[in-house]
Amino acid sequence: MAFGQSPGPPAGQRQVNRLLELLNEAGHSDFRDARGPLDLTQRQAAGRFTRGEADALIELLETELEQQRSDATDAGPSPEPHGGNEIASSTTATPTAPRRRISRDERRAKEAQRTLRDVSDEVLATELQRRGWVVMEP
Repeated sequence: MAFGQSPGPPAGQRQVNRLLELLNEAGHSDFRDARGPLDLTQRQAAGRFTRGEADALIELLETELEQQRSDATDAGPSPEPHGGNEIASSTTATPTAPRRRISRDERRAKEAQRTLRDVSDEVLATELQRRGWVVMEP
């Protein structure tokens, strides 16, 4: 890719807004704050994504947040400290889940998965055969 050239069609405003919502839910204030943990590029930290990048990152973040929610509900309610005293329970700090670092490889793999869903079976089978795989119809 040449300098200054777009790597693909830009993400829509809805996608970027959805990404920002998910980042806020994950505990980040904006794209720049999430740059390190999500391994975003400078371009992405400025809020500029391609459609494929945005779709893959949205899917990855949604999966991550669903996992955290299910883990939180599986843990069940914690026992009330001090015999269920409302004042004590309202002042008790709830531990926040540590932010998991999402690698660039993980994001690229998710983007590739989304791209492969659009590829026809024949094209995919041809490419696999070119790479030396044996392909059979189900």
